[in-house]
Amino acid sequence: MRPGRQLAVLGFIFVVLYLLVFFSGGASGGWKDRLEPRLGLDLIGGTRLTLEATNSIDGKPPTSENLEEARRIIENRVNAYGVAEAEVVTEGDRNIVVSLPGQNRELNDVGSAAELRFRKVLKATDGSGAVTAPAATPAPSGSASPAPSGSASASPKASASAKATASPSAGGQGGGAPAPSASPSASASPSAPAASPSASAAPVPQSVEEQRKAVEKKVGATAWAAASALQAPADFTADPSLAEKLKPFGTLSPAEVAVLSPQMQFNVPTITCAQLDKRPAASIKDEKQQAVACESGAAKYLLDVAKVVGTDVDDADAVLDQTSQWVVSLNFTGSGQDKWTALTREAFNNEGGACDQTALGQDGKCRVAVVLDNEIVSSPEIQGVLTGDSQITGSFNQKDAAELAGNLRYGALPVTFVPQEQQNVTATLGESHLRAGLLAAGIGMLLVIIYSFFYYRLLGSVIFLSLVLSALLVFGALVVLGRQIGFTLTLAGIAGMIVSLGVAADSFVIYFERLKDEIREGRSPRSAVPRAWIRARRTIISANAITLMSAVVLYIVSVGAVKGFAFALGLATILDLVVVFLFRHPIMTMFARTRAFLSPRVSGLGRALPARTEQANPRNPRVKEA
Repeated sequence: MRPGRQLAVLGFIFVVLYLLVFFSGGASGGWKDRLEPRLGLDLIGGTRLTLEATNSIDGKPPTSENLEEARRIIENRVNAYGVAEAEVVTEGDRNIVVSLPGQNRELNDVGSAAELRFRKVLKATDGSGAVTAPAATPAPSGSASPAPSGSASASPKASASAKATASPSAGGQGGGAPAPSASPSASASPSAPAASPSASAAPVPQSVEEQRKAVEKKVGATAWAAASALQAPADFTADPSLAEKLKPFGTLSPAEVAVLSPQMQFNVPTITCAQLDKRPAASIKDEKQQAVACESGAAKYLLDVAKVVGTDVDDADAVLDQTSQWVVSLNFTGSGQDKWTALTREAFNNEGGACDQTALGQDGKCRVAVVLDNEIVSSPEIQGVLTGDSQITGSFNQKDAAELAGNLRYGALPVTFVPQEQQNVTATLGESHLRAGLLAAGIGMLLVIIYSFFYYRLLGSVIFLSLVLSALLVFGALVVLGRQIGFTLTLAGIAGMIVSLGVAADSFVIYFERLKDEIREGRSPRSAVPRAWIRARRTIISANAITLMSAVVLYIVSVGAVKGFAFALGLATILDLVVVFLFRHPIMTMFARTRAFLSPRVSGLGRALPARTEQANPRNPRVKEA
């Protein structure tokens, strides 16, 4: 064996690795900056949100194409926040993880379905659950009318809040030439985040029809028959018995309410806006069906089919209007502008009398609701045929308007997501985690080295050098992988590397104890080293292979921090095997040729070498005679 060749190969690996560290793509700044690995949020602070893709009908995961498209749209939305080094990655077949380093913020909106719909308001009633008469006409939330210059404007509802405007994430993206400027207005109403089915709901059946039958069974035949017979919102003053019959509908979860027909949702007074606002995401996604939604949490509207949708919007921008208020300006595509003009003409003329008296505005004109996902952002009264673009107005600040415009601009998600976990880590806490992790790693390595020198003496230097080389390999690999594949070192990753120290120490023990056994069997140290290596090698490989397989399985089935732990453990285990084969065995072969290795006091083989000497004397009769 020529140990020099193996050591040369190891040296070559180090040279290539650290050339990549200092000079590969992404390396910039001074030498210190180039040696910094990419740190995770738990070490430098920031926000991480895990979004899980859901399907309300069959529960199957989305296709890989849809998941990747959703990841791209969410990444565009996050980048619109102007945050450096934001990271959006897929995990498994249904999760997307959004990470924003260096700050804390609410990220739930980036996973909203962002379906934008423009629907004519057909009917309106009270959605508070306290209806005793057919329904009073709610106060209109705004109006839209032609402006003298030929553009159009709309006045928002005065009670809109800035917080509410930031909540909906909006609409689709289309292509086409922008149209001239115009504006129907929209104000924002309080919105609830997309909710998952209620925990109290029965197990979700496989089809909508089965879900509807389960709801019918829950409310009872009497309540179901009474609700099905309604042609308008129930009048409890005219028929007090209806209140008791329809009472079971007030106990339904939002997910159960979502499977009911729009007519039943609208006509049953015990189905309230509190239930409707919390329906699962994409409950009224179908643009070809009528829908029911609420505005301001009290007014319940029956909405027409959507005749203008998010894909008809070409662009959206946050701008200041003439009153120095932040608004979201919408530019329609060519075909989208034609659809918007036709819709405003229908609403202005109330063609066919589609809008009843409860839905008309103050000037007797129909209103058009701007619907984002399950909720109404605004429902301005149309006071003229609008031939230009639109504005969504309300009590926006710059940040809220920019976020809403970004969601409108980058389109609707092809997959529905439910937020699963959001973690906020301050920078101070992250630095504390980093110090604690590095301290734990240093203490672990120090204890292994102290024990090695105490028990193995000269052989302890082999352990020390091996651990140093392994640490350098792991560190260089972390820096390169952070630039090339975006791997970030987290606190869980540091824990994985600390665990790998124990795996490395085990391989030393296996080799050195096997070496002692060979010497006790009568072999010289020089001949015992290669034989001990051959017999210990299989055990070392098997032990590391089991650890590596465990890390791979854990990486595949886990998400988040656990995945980082598994990756770091697997990486450290592989590099430990490289050091075992290219450094530990060659250096032991070289040590076996030195006189120090033959000294029991220096080598650490003290208990094995004397035993060999005592066994050798009886075999030499000449020594006994002398």
